[in-house]
Amino acid sequence: MPRKILVTSALPYANAPLHLGYILEATLTDVWVRFQKMRGNDCLYVCADDAHGTPVMISAQREGITPEQLVARSAAEHRRDLEGFLIGLDQFHSTHSSENRRLTEQLYLAERDRGYITRRSVRQAYDAQAGLFLPDRYVRGVCPRCQSPDQYGDSCEVCGSTYTPADLLEPRSVLTGSTPEWRDSEHLFFRLSAFDAMLRAYVASSSLQPAVRAKLDEWFAVGLSDWDISRDAPYFGIEIPDAPGKYFYVWFDAPIGYIASFEAWRNSHAAARSDDVSFDDYWRSDQRTELYHFIGKDISYFHTLFWPAVLHGAGLRRPTAVWAHGFLTIEGQKMSKSRGTFITARRYLDQLPPEPLRYYFAAKLGGGVEDIDFSLDDFLARTNSDLVGKLVNIASRCASFIERSGGRLSAALPEPALYEQFARQADAIAALYESREYAAAMRAIMELADEANRYIDRHKPWALAKDPAHAEQARAIATQGINFFRILMSYLAPVLPQMAQTAGGFLGVSFEDWSAVARPLLATQISPYRALARRLDPAAVAALIELPAPAPATAAATAGTLAAAKATPAVATGTSSAATGISTATTGTPAAATGTATGGTGGASAGATQPINIDEFARVDLRVARVERAELVEGSQKLLRLTVDLGSEQRTVFAGIRGAYQPEQLVGRLVVVVANLAPRKMRFGVSEGMVLAASDPRDERVLLLSADSGALPGMRVR
Repeated sequence: MPRKILVTSALPYANAPLHLGYILEATLTDVWVRFQKMRGNDCLYVCADDAHGTPVMISAQREGITPEQLVARSAAEHRRDLEGFLIGLDQFHSTHSSENRRLTEQLYLAERDRGYITRRSVRQAYDAQAGLFLPDRYVRGVCPRCQSPDQYGDSCEVCGSTYTPADLLEPRSVLTGSTPEWRDSEHLFFRLSAFDAMLRAYVASSSLQPAVRAKLDEWFAVGLSDWDISRDAPYFGIEIPDAPGKYFYVWFDAPIGYIASFEAWRNSHAAARSDDVSFDDYWRSDQRTELYHFIGKDISYFHTLFWPAVLHGAGLRRPTAVWAHGFLTIEGQKMSKSRGTFITARRYLDQLPPEPLRYYFAAKLGGGVEDIDFSLDDFLARTNSDLVGKLVNIASRCASFIERSGGRLSAALPEPALYEQFARQADAIAALYESREYAAAMRAIMELADEANRYIDRHKPWALAKDPAHAEQARAIATQGINFFRILMSYLAPVLPQMAQTAGGFLGVSFEDWSAVARPLLATQISPYRALARRLDPAAVAALIELPAPAPATAAATAGTLAAAKATPAVATGTSSAATGISTATTGTPAAATGTATGGTGGASAGATQPINIDEFARVDLRVARVERAELVEGSQKLLRLTVDLGSEQRTVFAGIRGAYQPEQLVGRLVVVVANLAPRKMRFGVSEGMVLAASDPRDERVLLLSADSGALPGMRVR
């Protein structure tokens, strides 16, 4: 019997464009759904925009539009980009919809009537300058568990602890940088602690990956806290029916968006189906249908504890499984706007076709939660080699010999046993798709592609075709090759749906049935071959990473570009070298992303400074940064290794200040960093910026520049 399956991927935020990290998740989900449909299963894929919350409200205010206008625009852009990446959603909806409002109220009232909602007064962060209560993630500070600085108000990215903004040490508002006030307000809580036994059993089942279960065990050890599901006005969201002026916290109504999207699909498509599409079958009974959520590992807490508890408390079924994946890094590091590696879906699609990236992601994805790296060189080499050099090469090489014979395939294969060997791999590859071990599946498929190319090379149909007496033999060999290609294309159809459709038109077949590979394609007419894929242009790939326009900065940041220190020897040697990590700018050229930029005092260097214009001044991007870690560098008497937080990312900077500062003096300190200096590889590691300092040549003192109280990491210095 065909399986009935409902699949979702996480809801993208409605206040930002889709980036390649989300496309990774959408591809992971879409490939699995397409595979299930090829296997004959009744599989639905639904998703929605996450449209509510303070971030959406604030983004709309900044643009001078209403939240509704922002949500509508984002939805159109998200649909466009998802379609551009061939994501075959059956329904893409919004949490700002009548279905979601009705269902959220319905589930809340069910929880309330069953005694799972309580009310109590809480102390809540309030930004007096902005005039609103702050969501958890709009408060940052020092983690109360591990003392890591600059952590979110709901969880620590370093130790994984969860807490409330009131638990943070040294809290501050992300909006204004001010210290929030704490005001009492009555809030509604979902009694998560009432579901401890149920959740322990659920977590212990096969519904979650081992790495996720291990993390949840840590949370159980700390104890489950009741969940604050209300927020005070002003708030863009769904008003709580029995609490005027209170709104549902976005993480309460957002997962309900999965149900709302299903309902929207059911209302518009169910009538066209011959079978009954029952709400109860999908959302009340776990015996008739399967429910799977694909998510990023950073939202595991909400999907594996809160969400199953909410469903169970309202009398609905729990997910069959929640599958988390790792983050996407670019060239080994987090995506960064300042480095030009924050690649949006639109930026990619404006330069390159979608299927090479779908294949590249599939070739790296497994069933675990490990991070995936997008290396431009690897992407270029792998897709050109596998898709063009191996896969498409089989079809293009063989098609010409078929066309010479009138375009009709031979009636028999010269080596049917070899064809059967390829076809017998269908079950093994299907098992890899089912378990989301896509990388292993791609390796197995490309091994078959190598074998197919070796077959063609071994029999050399181009040589046989020169002799009319061997023309039929050449056609038979080409027919065998075309059948190899058909099998490979069938195995790759979930990953390359557009290519499969084009190849289907060429061969006169459909790639919608996984089992079709059992029967070879013989004695049929095929169409003239046309290119199925082209090699990627290295220039177009390289252009994916494009540094943004430089921001204004102060003259002190030029660190050599302005030759400000030409007449003032810098600390220690007066040269720039990997040994010292000190940039002195004695040559008037950029010194490299290492160490400390120093300038003279008083009038010592005033006469040596050359005038600059405003454009030169604007080239240097100065940012406030917080020193997270400071370490001695083994083998150097002058360098310290600093890990600095620039707000959206962390970087490593080597600074020649060991003679002036001890590492423990620097941790937590605000410094000024040249953020757009090219990284430099040193024998101690790669330095990714430069901290600024003043120096006095008379006593060789080094004094770090700092920012005034209230400055936040990432702020520009102008």
